[in-house]
Amino acid sequence: MPRVHELGGSRNRAGGGLNPASEVLDWYRPRRRAYPWRAGATPYGVLVSEVMLQQTQVRRVVPAYLRFLDGFPTPAVLAGAPLADVLRAWSGLGYNRRAAALWKAAGAIVAQHGAAVPSDPAVLARLPGIGPYTAAAVASVAYGVAVPAVDTNVRRVVARARLGREPSEVPAAQVVEAAASWLDRDAPGAWNQALMDLGRELCRPEPACAGCPLRATCRFRAAGRVAIHPPRRGEPFQGSMRQVRGRIVEELRAVPEASVGGLARRCREPVDRVAAAVSALASDGLVRAGPAALAGRAGGRVRLGA
Repeated sequence: MPRVHELGGSRNRAGGGLNPASEVLDWYRPRRRAYPWRAGATPYGVLVSEVMLQQTQVRRVVPAYLRFLDGFPTPAVLAGAPLADVLRAWSGLGYNRRAAALWKAAGAIVAQHGAAVPSDPAVLARLPGIGPYTAAAVASVAYGVAVPAVDTNVRRVVARARLGREPSEVPAAQVVEAAASWLDRDAPGAWNQALMDLGRELCRPEPACAGCPLRATCRFRAAGRVAIHPPRRGEPFQGSMRQVRGRIVEELRAVPEASVGGLARRCREPVDRVAAAVSALASDGLVRAGPAALAGRAGGRVRLGA
C-alpha cells in the first residue's frame, strides 16, 4: 500500500534558482516526522488524521489517532465495525458526527474503491464527510498529487504572504488561486503541511513574524499591516445544545442503553432538552432511539449507534 510522500530534495525554481519561498521547506524539514500520520502513514492513516484534526487540537489528536488505528487499522475493518464501537473509540475528540462520517466513508471506500483510499481529489470529495480541503490534503500528502490544501491556517498564510491582506479581505477563490500558483509541485504534500504548520505556529491571528521563514518576502509584513481580529461568531459551547449532545454520547459510551430520564439526570438537564438532543442525534444516525424516546417520554430508551 502506498505510504505518505516524504519531503523531496527539489523545490520551486524560477530561472534556474531557488524561489525565496523554498525556505519554507527548510523550516519544515525538522517537523516532517513530528506526528505519526507524517512518518510512514498509509493513505488511510492520512485520511483518519485529517478527519480527526478538523476543529480539534493536535495534542488531543495524537493519542486518539494511535488508539483508533490500533482498533481499526484498515478501511475494511472500520467499515465492518458497529458504529457504536467507532463512536466509543472517538471519545475525547468531540464533533461525533465526524466519526460517523468517517465510518460511512470507509464503507464507500470498501464498496466502491476496492478498500483502497482514492488518490483523485474529486473522487475523495464525494466520500461522506470529506470536503475539498480534506480531499486535497489526502491526495497531496498521501499520493503527491499537486493540489493546494487550503484550510483556515493555510488561508491566513497565503492571504498575508502572497496577497498582503487578511483572509477576510479577499474572496476565498482568490486565496485558493494564489495557493495553487505558489504550490511546490515537486513536494506538494510537504508544502501543504509546512503552510499548515506555519499558520498554526507562527502566522496566527496575532502573527509571530520574527521566527517566520517568510518574513523577508511577506507582503503583509512589508506593507506594515497590523493583524485584524474579526469578531467571534457562532454559539458559545458552554450551555449549548451541542454540549448536551456531546454529554449524551459520552454517557452512552459507558452503557448498553439508557432512558431519556436517566440521561437527563446524569447530564443535569431538563427532560425536554435531552429529548430534543436525542432526536437530533438520532437524525444524524449517532444513536438509536425508540418511539417513546423520540416522543420525548422519560422512559424512552436510547442506545449508541445507528
